[in-house]
Amino acid sequence: MKKYFFLLSFLALTLSCETSTKNNDTNATKKTSTDTIAKQKAPFGIVIHGGAGYIKKGNLSDSLEQAYHDKLQEAITTGNEILKNGGSAVEAVQRTINVMEDSPLFNSGKGAVLTNEELPELDASIMDGKSFNAGGVAGISTVKNPINLAYEVMENSDHVLLAREGAEAFAKTRNLEIVDPEYFITNKQLQNIQRIKRESEHKQAAFYNPDINGTKFGTVGCVALDKNGNLAAGTSTGGMANKKWGRIGDSPIIGAGTYANNKTCAVSGTGWGEYYIRGVVAYDISALMEYKGLSLAEAVKKVIYEKQPDLGGNGGIIAIDHLGNIAMEFNTPGMFRASYLNDELTIKMYAKE
Repeated sequence: MKKYFFLLSFLALTLSCETSTKNNDTNATKKTSTDTIAKQKAPFGIVIHGGAGYIKKGNLSDSLEQAYHDKLQEAITTGNEILKNGGSAVEAVQRTINVMEDSPLFNSGKGAVLTNEELPELDASIMDGKSFNAGGVAGISTVKNPINLAYEVMENSDHVLLAREGAEAFAKTRNLEIVDPEYFITNKQLQNIQRIKRESEHKQAAFYNPDINGTKFGTVGCVALDKNGNLAAGTSTGGMANKKWGRIGDSPIIGAGTYANNKTCAVSGTGWGEYYIRGVVAYDISALMEYKGLSLAEAVKKVIYEKQPDLGGNGGIIAIDHLGNIAMEFNTPGMFRASYLNDELTIKMYAKE
């Protein structure tokens, strides 16, 4: 009897172990499946701006308004497709900005505003919210896509910010597309700078005159959240028209015009760079969220409607947080802007839209 008892006990123990193993395997399968589904359903989104300033309905012809609409749609769709297919936020930001840099509609890349010497001086930056890695370039005039050079600084150098001849020398080591400065100069911006200089001779400070389009704003930017929960931000600009002495604004400066932190948000600004630098605007929004517990909407509104005007600055902000909430706020008459979230595309230009 004892032999039968031990045999039955052994069989029962074996069956129990097999059942336990099967249950564990099933649980593991369920967990893997849940993780996969969660990853597939993870929020992702993208927001862009094409500059803020004196943008009013009466200032744009129907054909020009349509041109801006189409280019904003092309740019943001490019980034959204990257995110939708599982691409990184950094890649989406870079490729989206490339589209706007290649368009003469914006103050970035081809068609950028010109300096007092009637030359292009371009700035850009990009930041990865996961690693806090970042790159920026300032005062360049021979690299076709400044945001690509900012990316190379971030990924393939020991530095964060490179300027002028040094940045351009580094670009050649990375085999980026090099162009003649004439590539960036359009007839529109050449006529614009010549007009500004004539008016300046009559003591009219052109880049403070809100009735002259394109003298101060037009910077492009992009912020994105990818399916892995990573944030990124990028900004590219020709700066302020009629600038002198190698002036550099906020766009290439991490924390001023561009910032990304996976714990909080990704931010890109457009506006009067001197004030964005003084207010450390992009980082300030993140800090208000991290240390004061404000929501993205609350932080952006506080900075753009309270803190910046108190300093004397104006412009706009786009941002997206780690949960997929977005903000597009500005204290000027208009801002070219678009968002793509939950398969819904939104494109706007004016206030009260």
